Amino acid sequence: MQVRFWGTRGSLPVAPHASTISDKVADALFQAQGQKFPDKQAALQYARDALPFAVGQGYGGATSCVEIDVGKGAFVICDMGSGLRELGLDTLRRLSEGGRDKEWHFFLSHLHWDHIMGFPFFVPAFVEGAKVIIHAGHTDAETALRRQQEEISFPVPFDWLKADIEFRTLTPGEEYRIGELTVGLTRQEHSHDSYGYRFTDANGRSAVYSTDAEYKIDKMGEEDDMAEFMSGADLVIADTMYSLADSVTMKEDWGHSSNIVAVDLCRKAGAKRLALFHHEPTYSDADIARMHAETMRYEELLREDSAPIEVLCSFDGYCLEL
Repeated sequence: MQVRFWGTRGSLPVAPHASTISDKVADALFQAQGQKFPDKQAALQYARDALPFAVGQGYGGATSCVEIDVGKGAFVICDMGSGLRELGLDTLRRLSEGGRDKEWHFFLSHLHWDHIMGFPFFVPAFVEGAKVIIHAGHTDAETALRRQQEEISFPVPFDWLKADIEFRTLTPGEEYRIGELTVGLTRQEHSHDSYGYRFTDANGRSAVYSTDAEYKIDKMGEEDDMAEFMSGADLVIADTMYSLADSVTMKEDWGHSSNIVAVDLCRKAGAKRLALFHHEPTYSDADIARMHAETMRYEELLREDSAPIEVLCSFDGYCLEL
């Protein structure tokens, strides 16, 4: 099972300002003093391997879109954020190489705009003979997707799409079979509700996608339920939009969780890896890198004699093999 991250920001797509780019270049030049590179490839290798990630690379700015790929059959995608456009083009490239079905299965966490805004730019939906199945815990998923392509908002109506598009409403607690994958879902605390998904392949490897969920001290029962849903997962992709201080003060009831809560959940669940996800759009690359470091340190302090949790920080273009 490969997990590919095509969009990892929350709430709003972001692009770096010109000053942000020049600041990164200046940091890279300063840290590379005395280095000589015979060609661009050598300089690129240095940027990737020797410089801190927040200096030599970056976390990206597309909103939520994650692919769960077993290498054959239909394509399986979590959410339709702005990262979906690039994913759509890449799946068409892979189709041209043969061995894949002309079929895309979407699993929607919820219907807020940052999680569906990529669909009008999803090129396979314009392809004759393509099959697109949209799974959601919400009964109004079709209404939301059609509404964002009404004439007042978008020039291409939903009915102009050429793919065969089907909507399926899923029930929490039940399991569904999509090719090689078994899929289950659970309700999460968020405005208009959201749903977390668990994907398990034929070899028993599992990935949990849990974004736009808020857990509170006075509702620990929900946290216990989610830990059970995540139990033993090889990977948990978790909403870590805020620091703990923000999540319990300024941004309580905003529908998101913290990096600290994510570690606590994974520890309780016995999960093997945690991927920080749904990054705050106002955070710089340096801010996200700092949160990643703090999360790893918290996990170390909490570990004691238990097995370590590998704490990863997702970024646009990241591919992880389970």
